[in-house]
This record gives sequence, C-alpha cells and structure tokens, in this order.
Amino acid sequence: MNEWVNILIAQALREDAAGDDLTAQATISATTMATARITAKQCGVISGMAVADAVFEALDASIGRQWHVADGDRVQTGDVICELHGAALSLLSAERTALNFLQHLSGIATATRAFVDAVSGTSCRVADTRKTTPGFRQLEKQAVVHGGGVNHRMDLRSGMLIKENHIEACGSLSDAVHACYQAGHDVWIEVECETLDEVREAVAVCPDIILLDNMEPAMVAQARAMVPASMMLEASGNITLTNARAYAETGVDRIAIGAITHSAPVLDLSMRILAAAVAADA
Repeated sequence: MNEWVNILIAQALREDAAGDDLTAQATISATTMATARITAKQCGVISGMAVADAVFEALDASIGRQWHVADGDRVQTGDVICELHGAALSLLSAERTALNFLQHLSGIATATRAFVDAVSGTSCRVADTRKTTPGFRQLEKQAVVHGGGVNHRMDLRSGMLIKENHIEACGSLSDAVHACYQAGHDVWIEVECETLDEVREAVAVCPDIILLDNMEPAMVAQARAMVPASMMLEASGNITLTNARAYAETGVDRIAIGAITHSAPVLDLSMRILAAAVAADA
C-alpha cells in the first residue's frame, strides 16, 4: 500500500470518527472479543482486499483476518469473503470504512467484468478512462484490472491524447499531432476523431492510437478499414452493455468506457458478528 492510499485510509477513518464510536463504546466492553464474517449479498467480482485489510490494520493491528477469495474472483450470493477476529469494539468501528472501500472497488470490478464478458471471444479489450473519483484513481484503475479490463492513461503525463479542444486551439488535427511529436516526450500519441475525414487526416500523420469518438458501429467498421494494423484503434462514447459486442466485432482493439468507474454501483457486502465474549483474562 503506497503512501497516497495510506493517507486516503487515514482520512476515511478520521471523517468517520472511527476511534470514537459512541454506540460501540456504550454497548460493548473494551475486553469483548468477537468473530465476524463479511459475506456477499449479490453476485460480483471482488476488488479492494488490500485496502480493506489496511483499514482494519490502521485501526487495530491485532485484528485477525482470513480471506477466502482473491482480488478478481467472482463471488455468488452468500459466499464468505473474509472472517475476522479481534476486539468487538475495533471490528465495529472499522466496519463501515472497510466495507465502503471494498464495496466501491468491487462494484467497479464487477461492472468491468460485465463488459469483458460482453465482448468475450473477440480481440477487443475493455479500457477505463480518467473519469475517476478524485483521490481514488489508483484504486479504481486497479479495480478495473481486477475485473479483467486494461488501464488507459493514469494521468496527464502518461500519454498524449489530442482531443477536439487541443485541435481547435492548435489549428488543425495534423498540426496538433506534429506538435506532440516535436515535443519529444517518450510517450504514445493518440488523437480523437469524430468523422471519417478526420480519421483519414489522422492516418496520414501516423499517431500511435486513433480514438473514434461517438461513432456508431457501422462507421467504426468503415474506420477500421482505413486504419493500418500498426495503429491501435479505440472506440469510445455511448458504449453500453447492449451494444459493446457490436463495437468489438468491428475489429477495434479496445473500447474505452467511463461508466465502469464513474457510474458503477457498489457490490452489496455485509459484515456480521457471529460470536462475542469477554476475554477470559479480562
């Protein structure tokens, strides 16, 4: 777990006042030990085990944890995800923060896997975007990978993506691509195209990747015939589970889907205390 994620965990525990749980303090003895279980309340794909682990560790390092799944595993309703043992006060104080991370990231992995399944049997990959929750990008992009997807740019330094605003400000698509090459950065260059004329212009200046924005599958198929195999071809915009396969079957190398991070519903998980007793040496 890197320092940025540790800071995120500390902030999450602090905003929940996890060290000052009034309800738990009033109802549970500090010496009460308990066994708890996290279970799946719906089918999905797990992601976020390391960060959930780190939440429990940060609040009380003595909490024992036994995971029954791995990140990327599919789970069914009722499956046991994790068993925990430790001070009941600590378990309940950390519960919501740990589950918030685990449910959110598992939701992204689950949404990603749904798209991966939708295009199975084709050569098309499912990619994410930078449409992520501020502060959560590393975790959310990792969840995409756990769901079987691939990461697009991690940040603005990871690649050069020329979009309509860059083209407008620079003067033309060709000028923008040439300017990026002249900048001399050792990263890939991608250019967004909204029409077949723009695709034709892009092919002539040889970017590494051509992004087809908001094109219907029939037009994407036409673009595929225009773009040499040496250039990666990506489609994005209004791609849903209903039409993802139609896009994949055009021969595009990948489809980029913002919804897998910005609109994924959480995976429903719950934690329940199974047994509790005051420690014998209390």
